[in-house]
Amino acid sequence: MAAPPSHVHRPVRSRRKLPRSLKDLTPTRAFSPRSFFREMVWKAWLTRRTGQPKRPVFPRLERGQLALTWIGHASFLVQFPDLNVLIDPNFANWLFLLKRVKRAGLKLAHLPPIDLVLLTHAHFDHFHKPTLRRLPHPRLGVMPWGMGELAQDLGFERIIELEWWETFQRGNWKVTLTPGKHWGARTLHDEHRGYGGFILEHDGRRIYHAGDSGYFDGFKEIGARFKPEIALLPIGAYLPESFRNVHMGPEEAVKAFRDLGSRWFVPMHYGTFKLSFEHLDEPPRLLRQIARHDGLTDRVKWLEEGVPVVF
Repeated sequence: MAAPPSHVHRPVRSRRKLPRSLKDLTPTRAFSPRSFFREMVWKAWLTRRTGQPKRPVFPRLERGQLALTWIGHASFLVQFPDLNVLIDPNFANWLFLLKRVKRAGLKLAHLPPIDLVLLTHAHFDHFHKPTLRRLPHPRLGVMPWGMGELAQDLGFERIIELEWWETFQRGNWKVTLTPGKHWGARTLHDEHRGYGGFILEHDGRRIYHAGDSGYFDGFKEIGARFKPEIALLPIGAYLPESFRNVHMGPEEAVKAFRDLGSRWFVPMHYGTFKLSFEHLDEPPRLLRQIARHDGLTDRVKWLEEGVPVVF
């Protein structure tokens, strides 16, 4: 079931010139090979990998309850009494040269049967093909436009592509793709691929996963349309400053949280891969300071990787 056609759309694509330097290959035009290698590759190589997978004890849920398990980075398991959903699953210890500096909170073999996989965009840290291939035959994959061809050989029984504000419904659950401020290309020649976040609605509950996004006024519209109860918001990968065009720091994430009108703020996208120049411990430290200053400490829910929390 789709939203009214006048609302369903894709972002307007501008004609892109041929790249003249490595800077032109990123939306921020901030790529420096030497700085990239030093800050995001070399420093991660020298960082000892921490964390150990836990065998989670999944709760027995009552109707109207949901459980969230943070796997790490932007990966979550969302559970309802009759529905298990994975969002952007990634269990990799390496993404090419990029080292995972904190292990996934559980092993892939610990997952329950998965009914639905939501994939926010095609970047390698969110759309990890080896992880997806190892999932126990997920029934349904929902993703933005232009990504379906990437998922054809990954074991899905059915693949659904959505455009912004388009909704897919099955039974009494539904998922809507929402706009974001990011980009969807996986390589140099596939800018046609989409990106965004998801609103998941089931059993009277409404949860929002922002995917990757810089701050933009679209959070106000998402809040006005849905007012999600739980907001999973990224807080890392914002330095150098130009990265804020496509990622949020803690300050922007708090602003987005207020725009959404959500009750709970679950931080994500920090502490797993070194994807930018800030120290790995800076995003949660700054968010705690801001939350204390703004009186939001009791509304920020810090999840430990691999530990289910009931909402």
